[in-house]
Amino acid sequence: MRHIPILRGGEPYTSVETTTLVHHATSEIVAEVSQANSGMVRRDILHMDDRVLERFSVRELMAMSRKAADLFVHADLPLGDGVQSFDDYIAELSATTGMPVGYCRRNAEKIRKVLDEIEPIVRGLTRGFDLAILDTGYGTHAGGTLSFFREGRRFGAVLPSNSPGVHSLWIPAIVLKAPVVLKPGREEPWTPMRIIQAFLAAGCPPAAFGFYPTSHEGAGAILELCGRACLFGDESTTAPYVGRTAVNVHGPGRSKVVLGADVVDDWRAHLDVLVGSVVDNGGRSCINASSIFVPRHADAIADALAAELGAIRPTASDDPAARLSAIANPKYAEFVDATIERGLAGGGATDVTAAHRAGPRHVERDGSHFLLPTVVRCDSVEHALARTEFMFPFVSVVEVPPERLVADLGPSLVVTAITRAPELVDALLGSTDVDRVNLGPVRTSHVEWDQPHEGNLFEFLWKRRPLERGW
Repeated sequence: MRHIPILRGGEPYTSVETTTLVHHATSEIVAEVSQANSGMVRRDILHMDDRVLERFSVRELMAMSRKAADLFVHADLPLGDGVQSFDDYIAELSATTGMPVGYCRRNAEKIRKVLDEIEPIVRGLTRGFDLAILDTGYGTHAGGTLSFFREGRRFGAVLPSNSPGVHSLWIPAIVLKAPVVLKPGREEPWTPMRIIQAFLAAGCPPAAFGFYPTSHEGAGAILELCGRACLFGDESTTAPYVGRTAVNVHGPGRSKVVLGADVVDDWRAHLDVLVGSVVDNGGRSCINASSIFVPRHADAIADALAAELGAIRPTASDDPAARLSAIANPKYAEFVDATIERGLAGGGATDVTAAHRAGPRHVERDGSHFLLPTVVRCDSVEHALARTEFMFPFVSVVEVPPERLVADLGPSLVVTAITRAPELVDALLGSTDVDRVNLGPVRTSHVEWDQPHEGNLFEFLWKRRPLERGW
C-alpha cells in the first residue's frame, strides 16, 4: 500500500495521524495519507524561507520548469518510501477520483504543456516586459522605468479534487519566485505531489515546497499566513473569503453559452460547441457550461442537446472512449440527484434528457456511481436550476429576451458568446459579472494559459513600485 507523506520544506514527513484513500468502485485501500495538524502548518509557514527562489533568475527557473515537464510524464519519481511511474500515477489518480484513465492522461498532458511552455505563459501574464526586471527589481520598458516587488512572499493553495488540470494554475508561482504551500484535495493528492517531485528532480530547492494534507483548520492557516493564497470550493467554503485581497477565490464557475439573435436561427451549426462546452472534462470543471441562454428556439435546442448527451453512457474507467467520470462519493451523487428532482418538482423546469436516457439519472455500474448527463429546460432565469452548476454534465437552457442576454447572466466565470452583433459584444466586454469572454464558436472549456480565466497570478503576487533614479 502506498504512503503519501507530508512535505515539510520539501522533505517527506510521516505523521502518526493518517487517513486512507480508497478505490472509488471497490473500496479497496489504495493509499495511506499522513495528516498535518494546524499547529504544524502554522509553524512551518512562519519558518519558511520566503527568499529561497530569489537566488535563481526567472530564466533559470523557467529552465527547471521545462525539465520538470519531461520528468512529470516520463520519470519514476519519489513517492513515500518508493517511486511512482507515470502509468502508476494515472492508474492511482483514476482509482481514487473516479475519473477515466483517458481523462487523467489528457489532463496530465495539460500540466506537461504548462510546465514546458512556461515562458510564453509568463510573458502573457507579465505583458511582455523584460523578465530580468524581476531579478533586479527594476529596469526599463517602452522607454520608461519599471520596478516591481514581490508582495506575495509565499503562495498558498487549498486545492480541489475535481480535475487534475487545475493544478497547472499554481505552477507559474514557482517561476515567479514564490515558494508554495499546498493543501491537496482529499481524493487527489497525486497530482500536486508529482508536480513537486518533478520540480525537485529538475533542481528546484526543497525549501520552496510545502505539501500538507490537513484539516479545515490547517487550510485556514494556509489562507491566513501565506500572504497570497487561492481557495477552491463551493459557495459555503469560499463565502467567508470573498472580497479578501490576499485570497483569490475559485468558487462555482456558472459558465455559460449565449447565442445572439443574429445567429440563433442557425443553432444547429453550433451544436458541437454546445455539447463540448457541457461534457468536456467529464463536466466536472468550473469552465464547463452550466447554462445556455438563447433569444428563441430554446425547446428545439434543449431537445437536440438532450439527444446528444442522453446517448452518453457509463463505461469502464480504462475505456479510451469514456466520457463520464464516476462519482467517488455515492452520497454526493444521491444529494445532487435529489436536489435536481426537488427543483423539477416545483414546476417551471423539465428534464429533457429523461426521454432520451431511458432510466434514472443516478446509476451504478460495476460498483461505480454515475450521474448521467442532464439537460433541463427552464421557463425563467429565476428558476433554481437555471443558473446553478453541479460536478457532472448538467446544463439548463433558458429563453431570454435579446435585450436581457447579458443583464440576466449573473456571475459567470466564462461566457462563450456566439454572435457578431456589436451591441451584444460591447455589453459582454463591459460586464462586471463575466471573468472571461470567448467570442464566436469557442467552447467554454477551451483554455489559453497565457490568458488566465481566474485572475492574473503575476499581478496577484507582484506589485508595481514607483521608482525615480537620481544616480
